[in-house]
Amino acid sequence: MKKAGFIGLGIMGGPMAKNLVKGGVDLTVYDLDPAAVKALTDLGAASGTPEEIAKTCDVIMCILPTGAIVQSILFGEQGIAQYLTPGKIVCDLSSVTPGESQTCYDKLKAIGVGFVDAPVSGGEPKAITGELAIMCGGDQADFDAMVPYFNCMGTSAVLVGKCGSGSVTKLCNQIIVNLNIAAVGEALTLAAKANVDPMSVYHAIRGGLAGSAVLDAKAPMMCARNFTPGGTIKVNHKDIKNALATAHEIDVPVPFTAQLFELQQTLKVSGHFEDDHSGYVQYFESLAGVTVKSDQTA
Repeated sequence: MKKAGFIGLGIMGGPMAKNLVKGGVDLTVYDLDPAAVKALTDLGAASGTPEEIAKTCDVIMCILPTGAIVQSILFGEQGIAQYLTPGKIVCDLSSVTPGESQTCYDKLKAIGVGFVDAPVSGGEPKAITGELAIMCGGDQADFDAMVPYFNCMGTSAVLVGKCGSGSVTKLCNQIIVNLNIAAVGEALTLAAKANVDPMSVYHAIRGGLAGSAVLDAKAPMMCARNFTPGGTIKVNHKDIKNALATAHEIDVPVPFTAQLFELQQTLKVSGHFEDDHSGYVQYFESLAGVTVKSDQTA
């Protein structure tokens, strides 16, 4: 593997970068938070500015909160694109719109630099264990060059299609995941209101067709009142907003997704924006006047 840089060491980026170092990657990292950088340099990574990363690394990965921040890092006044040379590859692991990914691809392609949009799924737990699902869009050669790095961070990396396909796939993923979490919250609220232990309901249904990775991950959190974020409502609100914008742009009605966005808006204004998305249950609790909780453990 060639020398690589990693920009963005947040909830997801930090553990992903750690797994790259553990996988033997010669890695230089950057983040606005010095503590996040130190956690990586303590493991053997080097620290550098975005400019230094662009100049010295052959592969540059980033995972940042919004598409606007990605565009700024790449093409802003101090953007790294001006320091990149032909043959290098930029891989954006952020959750952004397909249009934003296409903009990156076109601008970088014009200077001979490859670009892969490669958003991830699995949340903080899978980022820590290196078991992320990575959804990619871009050219085959650039994807192939990224596979060794993907293998350090995930257990599945699929080239879905041309640039933007990874971002489309992530939006589809977020619709399914977030609506599933909301459905779990709604169902467990019904159980609690009917005076049935919600964890007993979870144990009874998890082996049937209602069973899912989402149910296993989020039902116990809801019942334990554990809303410590692995994926915040704030981040997922951004993703669902992107899903709505993309769907509307190509005339695809998404009525369930639109309703989900309003659920997220309600939790935003009620002070739950930084909660884990298992916190969707709080929306249904407020409607039903009940609290979902259980003394049972998973």
